[in-house]
Amino acid sequence: METLTQIQTETASVLEELLTAAGMKPGDLLVVGCSSSEICGGKIGHASSPETGKAVAETILQICREKGILLAAQCCEHLNRALILERQTAEKFGYEPVCVRPMPKAGGSFATAVYDMMDDPVAVEHIRAKAGLDIGGTLIGMHLKEVAVPLRLETKTIGEASVAAAKTRPKLIGGERAVYPK
Repeated sequence: METLTQIQTETASVLEELLTAAGMKPGDLLVVGCSSSEICGGKIGHASSPETGKAVAETILQICREKGILLAAQCCEHLNRALILERQTAEKFGYEPVCVRPMPKAGGSFATAVYDMMDDPVAVEHIRAKAGLDIGGTLIGMHLKEVAVPLRLETKTIGEASVAAAKTRPKLIGGERAVYPK
């Protein structure tokens, strides 16, 4: 298994590439799903690692805070893939909080760590993020805006977990006479 420092380095590399490729700006919403089990070489949901979840959460939160990106951490299916956000982020987007607190075996180690590191965390059921990062096959697509565009990143893994990323774009509407700005 890789060291936590290596995992943080890979996480930072993937996140920086995604934020650039997606054209993320301060105030934009990013969803991240992360399986610490997959990073450590285990099967998703079966080998949760609080230390790994914390290392990834620290890295992602630091970069998001520096760049003004608003983070939504996706919980696992045991919490119906609820999301952890800062209360003011939920309020900004009009997302209604629900009553739950993630734990490593019910929500996941990453979401638990994010909850513990945020100033005023809340859980919500649904969001519409501008971009997303899926570490280990956590299925973040339901939390992206409607037209998701896959991004092919240079870094393909964090630890043993595969990485997938997406940005979104506005819907193209109209017919054959429509003209679309760049």
